[in-house]
Amino acid sequence: MASYQDQRSITELVTGLLADLSGLFRNELNLAKAEASDKVSHALAGAGTIAAGLVLAVGALGVLLAALVKAVTAFLMARGMSEPNADVLSSVIVGVIVGIIAWAVIARGRAALREESLRLDHTAASLRRDAQIIKEKT
Repeated sequence: MASYQDQRSITELVTGLLADLSGLFRNELNLAKAEASDKVSHALAGAGTIAAGLVLAVGALGVLLAALVKAVTAFLMARGMSEPNADVLSSVIVGVIVGIIAWAVIARGRAALREESLRLDHTAASLRRDAQIIKEKT
């Protein structure tokens, strides 16, 4: 079995190693960029589909609310109310109820987004502890 002896100096070997590591690092970064780009494209396509579904859901909700107004109108007319009055009153009833529900949902969302709920208290405390430890060590 023949033995192979590399005639390069240590400096040349280290330089070659550093060049290889640099190339490997660049290739890994390029792979990560490509993968991230693919994931973002996939996520954006999903977001577009969700947006289209939300538009259809809003339309469906409008149709259902119109049907509810007609149902309440029919109920009020069956109780002896005239059609124009029943139509107006049923629209007001459905509008007020849906408005109250919308207000409650919005209030809940606003409460979830208050400044206190978005603060990173644990992270800030951890960073303060780390800074204190570094100050003590130096």
